[in-house]
Amino acid sequence: MERRIAKEVKIGSVRIGGNNPVVIQSMTNTDTRDVQATLAQIRQLAEIGCEVIRVAVLNEQAAVALEEICGMSPIPVVADIHFDYHLALKAVEGGVHGLRINPGNIGEKWKVQEVVRAVQERKIPIRIGVNTGSLEKDILEKYRGVSAEGMVESALSHVRILEDLGYDQIKISLKASKVPLMVDAYRQIAGMVDYPLHIGVTEAGTVKSGVVKSAVGIGTLLAEGIGDTIRVSLTGNPIAEIPVATNILRVLNLKEGGFELISCPTCGRTQIELAQLADDVEQQLEALPSPEKRITVAVMGCVVNGPGEAREADFGIAGGKGRGMLFQKGEVVAHLPEEELVPALMQRIKQHIQCR
Repeated sequence: MERRIAKEVKIGSVRIGGNNPVVIQSMTNTDTRDVQATLAQIRQLAEIGCEVIRVAVLNEQAAVALEEICGMSPIPVVADIHFDYHLALKAVEGGVHGLRINPGNIGEKWKVQEVVRAVQERKIPIRIGVNTGSLEKDILEKYRGVSAEGMVESALSHVRILEDLGYDQIKISLKASKVPLMVDAYRQIAGMVDYPLHIGVTEAGTVKSGVVKSAVGIGTLLAEGIGDTIRVSLTGNPIAEIPVATNILRVLNLKEGGFELISCPTCGRTQIELAQLADDVEQQLEALPSPEKRITVAVMGCVVNGPGEAREADFGIAGGKGRGMLFQKGEVVAHLPEEELVPALMQRIKQHIQCR
């Protein structure tokens, strides 16, 4: 795919846009005033692949807490602020690495100027975030409701405010809970500006429904070369978001490393407990350190397509009747009873990782 090349901005040490890899983001759901709980969640997210974290700043106490959070966070911190320019200034003073604030919503021009002056001094980027639920009344009236065109117009109006003040360290997001609307909006703005785009399906739902919406929406845009940073938004603990985001990137070959599990759907030819074997392998792979170079693992259920797929993988097993073959790099290395397949497979993978 040919990727849209955006202007590069930096959030702390993380570069977004340009030729840099797509960056995974998430947002804490702790009370930001609770520094220890917030830091604990940030560390958990960072350990599994989150690269930038956003925190809600609802009041003065939360803004004050940012100094300690930013000082101890293992990844850059973005302050999510609505309407109150004073909180934005406090966040900047506290060492935040990025702001999510819409300049058109914080009042008089002098307030916007104060925020721009503060971020200019520290080279802190601002993300303009437009959601379908927060479109201005005049835009809703103009387009007779929510529309991709209205979302783009809203975003560009905020962009112009910053540009008129000489500020261009900008990222843009145009999120909607309806995938076609979200995709349309991003496609439109991608050809109108060169700023980095933060993409995601907002209010996607629970893990059950939100994974599908996010994979379709984010995956469609990334496959078209649109998107510089992503967030998978799922109801509940944000820890669940990172594996989904990571997998979307890996499926599109936009992220190196990790494990890719291939397993067949099972059919009437299957004569081993393939579903259980695949689950066991997946769980054990998740417990291993992520390799820098991607390792493909195949768990196949019969002698028709199984050996061929397993042979194409780095490691694989293909079942027969209560037995199976173990493959490594295209070669059959053992014929084993069903109960020995997974232990033998995992032993080979662990040995491979340790040798690198």
